[in-house]
Amino acid sequence: MLTVFGSVALDTTRTPFETKERIMGGAATYASMAASFFTPVSLIGVVGNDFPNAYYDMLKERVDLKGLSINNNKKSFFYDSSFDYDLSHRTTNVTQLNALEDYNPVVPAEYTETKYLYLANNDPIQNIKIIEKFKQPSLVVCDTIEYWIQNKKDAVFSMIEKTNGVVINDQEARLLCETSNLLKCGKELLSRGPNFAIIKKGEHGVLFFTKDTVIPIPGYPLESVVDPTGAGDSFAGGFFGYLISRKSDKVISDLSVMKKAILMGSVMGTFAIEAFGPEKLFAISIKDIHTRYNKYKQMLLV
Repeated sequence: MLTVFGSVALDTTRTPFETKERIMGGAATYASMAASFFTPVSLIGVVGNDFPNAYYDMLKERVDLKGLSINNNKKSFFYDSSFDYDLSHRTTNVTQLNALEDYNPVVPAEYTETKYLYLANNDPIQNIKIIEKFKQPSLVVCDTIEYWIQNKKDAVFSMIEKTNGVVINDQEARLLCETSNLLKCGKELLSRGPNFAIIKKGEHGVLFFTKDTVIPIPGYPLESVVDPTGAGDSFAGGFFGYLISRKSDKVISDLSVMKKAILMGSVMGTFAIEAFGPEKLFAISIKDIHTRYNKYKQMLLV
C-alpha cells in the first residue's frame, strides 16, 4: 500500500480559453488518483467545511480516506492560478492555506506499517514529522512547490535529506538550488542524500538522476492540452504506483524498472492534462493506460 500525504484542495484555474472555479485539486488528490490504478492508496490530509460531499465521495471510491480530516471551522486549501497561451507558464494569483495552516496530521494506526510513503507538495516541516510516525518505510519520495521554497527553504532541504527520492519540476529545482543549470540542480539534490532525483520539464519530459547516471527521457506528444495543473502530481503518483506494483524493495537500484516507471508516470500526467482538474483520471481505465504506455514505449524504442 502507498500512503500519500499532502494537499486536497479547491482550485480556480484560468487559461486563455476557459476558467474553472473551485474545482477539486491538490497534490495529494492527483497523486493518489494516478497511483490507485497500480496499488492500494491511503491518503492523509485535511479539507475544510466548503469541500463538496460529491468530491469526497468520488475520492472515496478509489482511495482509503481514513486519514483525511475535515476541519468544520475553516475552508479548504485554495489555489488560484493562470496559464499563458502556451499552457506551460503559470502565474500564482492566490494561495490560501486555510485548513492547512494549523493542521496537525493524524496517522491512522493501520497506516503506520506502510512501506511506501509519498510526501506531496505540503509543508516540509509537517512532512518531516509525518515520516517519523511510520515504523519502517522502505521508500520515501517527496516533492515541493515554490511557496515552500520561498517561505521554508531550509526545511525543504531537511525534508529531502530524509527521503530516498525527490521529484520536482524544473522551475522549482532552479529556485531551490539557486542555479539555472538543471544538471547542477540534479547533483545538488543528490548531495542532500536521496538515491535518485527526477526533474520534470513539462512537455519536454524529465531528467532522471542517480549518483552515476543522468538519463533524459522525452515527453509523450499530446495534441489536446486543457489544464496542466495536476500533471506533475499525476506523474509522481503513476511513477510511484508502478514501482510498488513491481513488488520489490530493490526497484530503485534497477535502472530498467525506474525508466519504465518514469514512462508510466509520464503517461498518467498526459491523462491528467486532458481535462480540468482530475476529471480524466476518474474516467479512464487501466486498458487506456496500458494502450498509451505501449505506444509511448514504441515511440522511444524501449
